[in-house]
Amino acid sequence: MNVLDWIVLLGTMLGIAAYGTWRTRHTRNLDTYLKGNHSTKWGTIGLSVMATQASAITFLSIPGQGFESGIGFVQNYFGLPLALIIVCAVFLPIYRHLGVYTAYEYLGRRFDAKTRLLGAGLFLLQRGLASGVTIYAPAIILSTVLGWRLDLTIVFTGLVVIVYTVTGGSAAVNLTQKWQMAVIFGGMVTAFIVLLTKMPAELGFSGAAHVAGAMGKLQAVDFSLNPERRYTFWSGLLGGLFLSLSYFGTDQSQVQRYIGGAALREGRLGLMFNALLKIPMQFFILLLGALVFVFHQFEPAPVFFNQSEWKHHVAGPHGDTFRALEARHGVAQADREAAVRTWVTAREKGDAGAEAEARKVMLVARDGVEAIRTEAKAALKAEDPRINVKDSDYVFINFIMTQLPHGVIGLLIAVMFAAALGSKASELNALGTTTTIDLWRQFRPLGAADEGRNVRSAKWFTAFWGIFAIGFALYASFAENLIEAINILGSIFYGVVLGIFLVAFFFMRVGGTAVFWAALAAQTLVIVLYNVLSISYLWYNLIGCAACVLLGLLFQAVFGRRAA
Repeated sequence: MNVLDWIVLLGTMLGIAAYGTWRTRHTRNLDTYLKGNHSTKWGTIGLSVMATQASAITFLSIPGQGFESGIGFVQNYFGLPLALIIVCAVFLPIYRHLGVYTAYEYLGRRFDAKTRLLGAGLFLLQRGLASGVTIYAPAIILSTVLGWRLDLTIVFTGLVVIVYTVTGGSAAVNLTQKWQMAVIFGGMVTAFIVLLTKMPAELGFSGAAHVAGAMGKLQAVDFSLNPERRYTFWSGLLGGLFLSLSYFGTDQSQVQRYIGGAALREGRLGLMFNALLKIPMQFFILLLGALVFVFHQFEPAPVFFNQSEWKHHVAGPHGDTFRALEARHGVAQADREAAVRTWVTAREKGDAGAEAEARKVMLVARDGVEAIRTEAKAALKAEDPRINVKDSDYVFINFIMTQLPHGVIGLLIAVMFAAALGSKASELNALGTTTTIDLWRQFRPLGAADEGRNVRSAKWFTAFWGIFAIGFALYASFAENLIEAINILGSIFYGVVLGIFLVAFFFMRVGGTAVFWAALAAQTLVIVLYNVLSISYLWYNLIGCAACVLLGLLFQAVFGRRAA
């Protein structure tokens, strides 16, 4: 990065954060601090909902997912539009009618205090851990770009977002997120355009798409019924429906974004905005990763994308081994490029036989490159067993730093930070709100007239969760691709929480005691199954929800008879 990149990066990020802090510096009312401005329109709500979900992980990991496995990950979102329609029809009207601060307040009114605490506790546990993952992602960027120690970058990025979130609360989050999304959209479109201009002149977008398809990167839909396949049409439609329904309907980080708008209509329009745009946005980002893969069929790629880790070992005592792997990888890439160009030529000539033969050679050459990459990862693991050799999260940042012009580099790094700050602020705001309303107030009720004391308590809890997230990010190790890690963590808890809410909405005869024990039993079942089965994690959302509902009905039948 040069001076221009730093000007773009710091000007964008500090400007947005300072603007949000200054505009909300006089927030003293608890309702405004926790719910935001009641004049908020649907556009701001829609962008805030999108920004909450679109963390830096989205723009780090999803291009890497597209590079490594193709665009099939988009199936993860197939259930999202239907889920948002259900949230608009059922969840949102109830929350607004009751005027609650958190979704778990409703559980207290519908059931009892212990069920409310359970729902809030599951949210705090899951979202508190997930916040560590979302703070870890931008730290990767800074440590890669600046060569800083990862632990110091985690602390630095965490403290930045704590400051303006604690200062302005939900109002600051909503205000800054629409500008952060503008930076994100502009940056990703710019990256897409620059990537296409760097493709071979004779290829173009159509040719690049054909190469990606021939390499197996454009299979968007898989109708397989095999439950062990991670992403299929069915797991995305059913498991993704329950994941999205729980995330948007019961996760306070999302609920808080849309319950405080000007009217019910504004909240619904904001959610429908996401229902229409979320899948196209994720498809676009995955396609960007697939095109980076195509780009590296013609331009050399590193044998291991975490270059700081790789260079450390090249300079180490066994550097000869790693340099030899680099040399072999370079030769294999040259062979692959020649095979790809031969296939492109055969396809353009319309010779079906020659094209089929060339494709076989091309795929063999591709597998040869991947075999060397696998060997390199094994060598790294043998050298240091603690190394995370899954390097897909570094694919896009490596492309940004090595291929984009200065100025655009700063803009794309700003995209990552805008996403990180937006999602992190929403999480901390929601964690602070839930702790204040659902835990603190239950054990130490605060005077409704003492608004200053109420807001101070919320600020302290927000800061606490920010520090907790920093601590978890410092000591956790993420073996999964980051976007998968966050979804796996959510899938373990989300289904059970959703089950509690569905019982509350649709099974009015089930009481708090029955659903409380049903939720505990269902959560235990999900954790056990996750550790013994190898099915797609998306199915755990359905399993957890169904188990909670069915056990709730069963326990109510037992408890009801005993009570009678």
